[in-house]
Amino acid sequence: HIQLVESGGGSVQAGGSRRLSCVATRYMRNMAWFRQAPGKAREAIAFIVSGSGTKYYADSVKGRFTISRDAHKDAIYLQMDNLQPEDTAMYYCAADARGTWTRDDYGYWGQGTQVTVSS
Repeated sequence: HIQLVESGGGSVQAGGSRRLSCVATRYMRNMAWFRQAPGKAREAIAFIVSGSGTKYYADSVKGRFTISRDAHKDAIYLQMDNLQPEDTAMYYCAADARGTWTRDDYGYWGQGTQVTVSS
C-alpha cells in the first residue's frame, strides 16, 4: 500500500520560513508539491525528478521556495522562505506524474498539511 505522508505545516508570520516534508512508502520516479487556497484551484508549485534531480518551479514561488529530496528516505522537502499571506493554503505532496508536471494528474497524493501566513 503506497502512501505519502506530509508534515511541517503550521502558522507563520509574513516574511518567515517553513519547511514541509513528504515521506513515501517506496521510491517514486518523480514527486511534486501542490497547494490549494480556499476558493481557488489546486496549483502545482514545485517538481523534482528523482533520478536526475531536475527541478521545476511555478513563477509564484520561484526564488522563495526550494524543493529537495533525500534518496535514502524516499522523501522530499519544500523549504519556504519569505512567506506571504497569499501563500496561505493546504499543501499537498504528489508522486508519479502521468503527464505535464503542472497538471494535477498524479498517481498518488498525500493528505495535505495546512500553512497559514499572517500579516
